[in-house]
Amino acid sequence: MGSREVLGQAARLASSGLLLQVLFRLITFVLNAFILRFLSKEIVGIVNVRLTLLYSTTIFLAREAFRRACLSGGTQQDWSQTFNLLWLTVPLGVFWSLLLGWVWLQLLEVPDPNVVPHYGTGVVVFGLSAVVELLGEPFWVLAQAQMFVKLKVIAESLSVILKSVLIAFFVLWLPHWGLYIFSLAQLLYTAVLVLCYVIYFTKLLGSSESTKQQTLPVSRITDLLPNITRSRAFVNWKEAKLTWSFFKQSFLKQILTEGERYVMTFLNVLNFGDQGVYDIVNNLGSLVARLIFQPIEESFYIFFAKVLERGKDATLQKQEDVAMAAAVLESLLRLALLTGLTITIFGFAYSQLALDIYGGAMLSSGSGPVLLRSYCLYVLLLAINGVTECFTFAAMSKEEVDRYNFTMLALSSSFLALSYVLTRWCGSVGFILANCFNMGIRITQSLCFIHRYYKRSPHRPLAGLYLSPVLLGAFALSGGITGVSEVRKQRHREVASFAVGHPARKKVAELGVGPLPRQIGCSLILRPCAICGEDSHPCSLLLWGHHGSQGKVTVQQFLGAWRGGWRAGVPVHSKAGAWAMFRREVDQSHTSACAVLPDNK
Repeated sequence: MGSREVLGQAARLASSGLLLQVLFRLITFVLNAFILRFLSKEIVGIVNVRLTLLYSTTIFLAREAFRRACLSGGTQQDWSQTFNLLWLTVPLGVFWSLLLGWVWLQLLEVPDPNVVPHYGTGVVVFGLSAVVELLGEPFWVLAQAQMFVKLKVIAESLSVILKSVLIAFFVLWLPHWGLYIFSLAQLLYTAVLVLCYVIYFTKLLGSSESTKQQTLPVSRITDLLPNITRSRAFVNWKEAKLTWSFFKQSFLKQILTEGERYVMTFLNVLNFGDQGVYDIVNNLGSLVARLIFQPIEESFYIFFAKVLERGKDATLQKQEDVAMAAAVLESLLRLALLTGLTITIFGFAYSQLALDIYGGAMLSSGSGPVLLRSYCLYVLLLAINGVTECFTFAAMSKEEVDRYNFTMLALSSSFLALSYVLTRWCGSVGFILANCFNMGIRITQSLCFIHRYYKRSPHRPLAGLYLSPVLLGAFALSGGITGVSEVRKQRHREVASFAVGHPARKKVAELGVGPLPRQIGCSLILRPCAICGEDSHPCSLLLWGHHGSQGKVTVQQFLGAWRGGWRAGVPVHSKAGAWAMFRREVDQSHTSACAVLPDNK
């Protein structure tokens, strides 16, 4: 197959299924937004951080290296030996699930069963679901190698949708099941995913008239099963050695990819509720990365691996292929940079609005908006790193991969230490800052390799990272306009919407707004509830006698209570002190109360 045909198939793999993927992701997005309104932050933290980390670690350590090694084979690849190698992921997955399951149950903090019931069952079932998913690994690799576009999109999307539907049903009707709900849904997800691949290839190989069937390296479904013969080795030892190199790399890459979750899980720097909020924001922020950048990275890794000869100098290869690879890399870098900048500019301004729409006050208040704004910058780095690494790993020799592993080892240690320090210093935002540092180092490593690779050739694919001054000016102008619009929108929400005829109408408009002490009622509100964030909440209407007062409160009465302190014997002589005291009281009692308080708190 020529390089142009490979490029065409890679492009179709990345783009032709995008519409279906967007549709399925949209359905899942709506379902998840609905589910969030019925879950506590603690449940979300345990499922999305603790249990998902167990599942992803088992899957990643058991299969990532095998995938990269087996997809790097050329046209002379012996698929029987490749399938034998891939089936080794199953016993390896059993080993990792048992070992990690013991760690999760015996060494880590167990959540309160009254808050998060059935934790032990969740650990067992999530480990089992990882092993079930590994049963479909030979089918997945064959589909990727043959570039079956719609199969991958439909199988993964259908599995995720069914999982979300099951969770939504049980959360509404059987909420007391706790982690039973998510455990069953996770097992359903992996079972459906594997069955989609198995059923597809069973029907395809059973149809002799199919044109796709004639291009496959197997003729029967049993050819995908382990096959032991005396005439040749059980596995291709070259692939096996490459797998070992990628395994050492994947172990380090997993620490870098999921580093913040390991720090949260093993060092307890955040409680389960804060972990839940961080993970929701993290998933929302990475939606574009999973939807656009990941398919591009996976598809064009296959393109670069097939077009370029691994470990061979660019000047010693077919120049037509080298030139095409350079042109494709330059275009991908420009696409990643433009997409990432667009997300950063607009995401920074509208983070709070996005969180309010997606998860309500649980996400849009507190640290949620700051987390999402920081993540928008991280998405830009993710986009560039995905493109540079997919080329780097496809072109590196085995020796270069081994040397890169040592760099990753040092980077992993520094990343974990930096995550811990930054989290202690600035909370959950520290995880994103540490990830940005980690991603910046990885991008630098890949850019240095690409520069060396094309140094003695006339091609300069890194030119894709240079933007014209006009385009940079347009991005700067867009950032300024969206920033101003968000500030105006926020101020608009703070404009007075108080009772008609109030005697101190103008004075109130000048003073601003804030929460109401529990002993004082109010008859006016100047912005949505500071606690629940809702415009239509009862606490944002005329509140007289709402919290114990017997009538309307004038501005003078409120300011008198503010100056004298609303707690007996506790004088408050500053606006900041009044605000801080009330916030502490609200944090303890979770009272949704609103009233007039000066703006400059």
